Amino acid sequence: MNDQQLNIQPLTPDAFAPYGDVISAAEATEVININEGNTQRFDNLANLKISSGNGKPCLSIFRSRPLSLPITIYGMENHPLASQAFFPLSQRPYLVVVAPPGKLNETRIEAFLASPGQGVNYHPGTWHHYSLALEEESDFLVIDSQMKQSNCDEITLVTPRQLRL
Repeated sequence: MNDQQLNIQPLTPDAFAPYGDVISAAEATEVININEGNTQRFDNLANLKISSGNGKPCLSIFRSRPLSLPITIYGMENHPLASQAFFPLSQRPYLVVVAPPGKLNETRIEAFLASPGQGVNYHPGTWHHYSLALEEESDFLVIDSQMKQSNCDEITLVTPRQLRL
């Protein structure tokens, strides 16, 4: 089995648009001054879809251990019924690996390097790898949907992909 290498590109709103939203105060289009002008509120940073079916909003923290480089991607997952947003609580970069919704097309897998202060919101059905922390163990604030029915499809890749920085 041969691994194929993925090119890693910077995480930008335009490049990531087919998969979801980049969450960043720097990208905010709605900024409101509140609390007597002492706080800036950055609104509508992501198009959350978390109340599909019997789902209810769920706020979690995921703690991810870094993997040794190069990282080999063996599988992907998606959540067909709801979006899933990740925002780093550390000031470290991390990797995002995605593919478009629908039947997984392994030739369309892309990898992004997220800078500190950038989160992602995966649209429902977007294929993605779990959070790939770099350097040190990292926490992510996660907003998704908690529901009784299954909302996670997992698939093993026919051809694993390698990530090198």
